[in-house]
Amino acid sequence: QVQLVESGGGLVQAGGSLRLSCAASGRTFSNYAMGWFRQAPGKERELVAAIRRSGGSTYYADSVKGRFTISRDNAKNTVYLQMNSLKPEDTAVYYCAGRNSIWYSSSLNDYDYWGQGTQVTVSS
Repeated sequence: QVQLVESGGGLVQAGGSLRLSCAASGRTFSNYAMGWFRQAPGKERELVAAIRRSGGSTYYADSVKGRFTISRDNAKNTVYLQMNSLKPEDTAVYYCAGRNSIWYSSSLNDYDYWGQGTQVTVSS
């Protein structure tokens, strides 16, 4: 079993920055590819960024490329999402998820563990 706890969400003005953290406990964190998903009201949950379990490869949705950066520190059992130049359309609940695999996936069903989510609100 893996427990994932997100933190770092909040209210920020457009153009601002936030850094989300996801702390993992339980099984070996380094065995898991990690993803950050988000879900806005009335919309489906979507993959925003993901990172291979070794950290050597990353993925970004087109909507956040150049603005968001995913990283991980396996020694601290933590994955991060640095979000810069935030826009009102980035407003959503952000979830981290772990997949017991080398590679990440864009499919929600491929992830084994989920955090409880953290709210990010970007005001215009």
